[in-house]
Amino acid sequence: MRKFQLLSKLFLAAFVGAFLVSASPAFAVKQFYDEFKEVYVNNGKLDAGAVAKAKCNLCHEGKSKKNKNAYGELLDALLDRKKDAKNPEKIRQALAKVESEKSPSGVTYGEIFKEGKLP
Repeated sequence: MRKFQLLSKLFLAAFVGAFLVSASPAFAVKQFYDEFKEVYVNNGKLDAGAVAKAKCNLCHEGKSKKNKNAYGELLDALLDRKKDAKNPEKIRQALAKVESEKSPSGVTYGEIFKEGKLP
């Protein structure tokens, strides 16, 4: 009986450990992040390492993913996370439109990206 309990505890621990190791970071809307990378990283405008480090903070700030930065607020006004997540063309159109919007610093997001900086 004790052997069975020990084996079941070991199995449970191994299962939980495997789950934690295999868990990948979650993005608010992965498709939006993927399109951002496709447009700005794969075309050479932004550094892949910086974008990977920023992850969700490209559009979000603080501990809650409900809190968006100024860039995220602009995208949020143009995109519906449920309806548009599977529409890469609409995501790209929104990214392009937001490029012409001014950031809180007074320069457009397009200018920020041309300098290799993140929003």
